[in-house]
This record gives sequence, structure tokens and C-alpha cells, in this order.
Amino acid sequence: MTMTSVAIAYFSGYGHTARFADAVREGAASVAGVETHLVAVDAVTDEQWEILDAADAIVFGAPTYFGDVAGKFKLFMESTSRRWDEQVWADKLAAGFTTSGAKSGDKLQTLQSLSVFAAQHSMLWVSLGLRPGWNSSTGSEFDLNRLGVWLGAAAQSNGDEGPEAAHPSDLATADHLGRRVAAHAVRRAAAAALDASAA
Repeated sequence: MTMTSVAIAYFSGYGHTARFADAVREGAASVAGVETHLVAVDAVTDEQWEILDAADAIVFGAPTYFGDVAGKFKLFMESTSRRWDEQVWADKLAAGFTTSGAKSGDKLQTLQSLSVFAAQHSMLWVSLGLRPGWNSSTGSEFDLNRLGVWLGAAAQSNGDEGPEAAHPSDLATADHLGRRVAAHAVRRAAAAALDASAA
């Protein structure tokens, strides 16, 4: 059986985003028929570029610094210009996640930057697919999507604590995003295989 490939391309300045990248990977890996790859974009090897190019889906992750993607992730974005020119990633699935110290921290701007980046590569964006949590008197900070974001997975990490203190809801939300992307990728691969066999 041909495996469906999901790559998580991320930058982590202090380890928090790496923790959420691994949660996305765990969620994706829990879907049958899926292989996952973590790619730290500040040190991409030739082999990892090949993994990204061959992936059925790429989930992009970056911390939010000063209201947008971290500079080192932006450098990665700019380094894909040849792939953009040749549309190497066209029609792959894409999704995104981010974290910052503040509850809001303008994380939406980062997710919008990631989605526009994916759109410029002619990729197909997968949203979080969750209603907002923690928004009623019966809600809890442990609800999925406790920060109420629609475009991707958003997390809040205290600036004076390490990645081991990641909030359980944010980790579970990242896991959900990974499973959602992987499930869509598997369905697309199955439909493409069916179309090919009928041709």
C-alpha cells in the first residue's frame, strides 16, 4: 500500500513551536496509511527538500514574533521561490499553526501569512474545523480550540516557562489539526487512485 505523506515544516525559537509541531505529527501519524516527517526549516537538508516536494500535505508552523511569522520562517518562505516559480507544490494540502506568549498576540496575522504563502504556491488550505471553545459559562480552558481560532491551530505559551509547560488544550488542538489534514490527504489519495484505475 502506498503511504500518504504529511510533512510538518516549522521553525521554533525556544522549543514551544517544536512541541506543537510534534503534536501535529502525532495527530497525523494516528491516521492509518500516513507517514509523517518533521522538518525544521532553519536547517533544511537536500533530503528534506525532497520530502517536502513529495509530500501530499505540508503543515506550516511558526511562532508569532512582533505580530507575524518569525524571521527565520520568513527566510524559509523566500527560499521556496524556485518551487513557487515552477509550482512544485501546486494542489498539495496545506495548513498552519502558531504560538505566542499572549492569548491573542496577533496570531491571526501569522496564520494569514501562512495561508497566503500556501495560496501563492497554489496549495489547498485546510482550516482547523473546530468551533471555538471556552466561550460560555459552562466552557473550560481545557476545551479544544480554547483560543477560538478558525484558520489554523493557535497556542499560547507563557514566556517565562519552557515547552514542557504547553497547555493541554493547545496540544490537543494541534493533534486535531494533524489528524484532520492527514484524513483529508488520505481521502484525496484514495480518490486519485480510483480515478487512475478508471481511466
